[in-house]
Amino acid sequence: MLCTTCRSNTATTPEGLCDACVRAAAAAGPPPGPPVPPAAGRPAGLRSPVGLARAVVVLLGVVAAVDVFALWTGTVLRDVMGDVVTGDHGTDIDQRADRADALYIAGGVAQVAALVVTCVVFLVWFHRVRVNAEVFEPHIHRKSRGWAIGGWFVPIVNLWYPRRIAVDIWDASGDRSVALDRTLTLDASASRPPHPVVNAWWTLWVSNLLVSRWATRAYQDADDAEEIKSTVTQLMFSDALDIAAAVAAIVFVLRLTRMQDAKARSGPPPRPVTEPFPAP
Repeated sequence: MLCTTCRSNTATTPEGLCDACVRAAAAAGPPPGPPVPPAAGRPAGLRSPVGLARAVVVLLGVVAAVDVFALWTGTVLRDVMGDVVTGDHGTDIDQRADRADALYIAGGVAQVAALVVTCVVFLVWFHRVRVNAEVFEPHIHRKSRGWAIGGWFVPIVNLWYPRRIAVDIWDASGDRSVALDRTLTLDASASRPPHPVVNAWWTLWVSNLLVSRWATRAYQDADDAEEIKSTVTQLMFSDALDIAAAVAAIVFVLRLTRMQDAKARSGPPPRPVTEPFPAP
């Protein structure tokens, strides 16, 4: 019986194929299967920031609440120092001063603890949204993803690097046309829209950072009741700034997380006809 494929050689297999056709089929490999449809939902490489964002928002709320407590303890200490400045002396005023000082120290310890925990969770969230942003738009980021954490700890540059990274994340997570314009022009600063949410959060954060350091140093150097009262007032102003910064950070975290979640669920964008970068 002739081979059912080539019709020239003698068939040697139960399927009716000759030795030459068997070797040719083995070299060609298995036949291609049916096309695999694209996966629905988030593109590969994305990780949801929603859970982390909720944790950050809760912790920022705790920071604001502790700041309110610190404002109250500051008011108590200022009142006692005011009485000392006006000439009140004796056992009663000394006891009030000791209680007010202990209460104020407790408020400061609570502030530091809340800030440390919040910073750790915030940095984990910030790094995750930076990685997601690189999946969305890989060509518009001016700093590598490592700077999303390291940029907060390097002196001097930590005054603007995190904001620059946040702006790039915001652009990559928002309107695709903005990121596309910056990509096609090969210019990271092209077609840059305003960023009021990022700017408000960052301005309040840096302002509070500078005022807090200055006021803390003045408080540590205060020698008498009048100086303590004055420096406590400065620290209370810093606490008020910190509350405002926490509220602005909550808005920033919620807005950016919603943008990324919506963009991830919408699927990958259509590619332009002309691209300056080769398709992956």
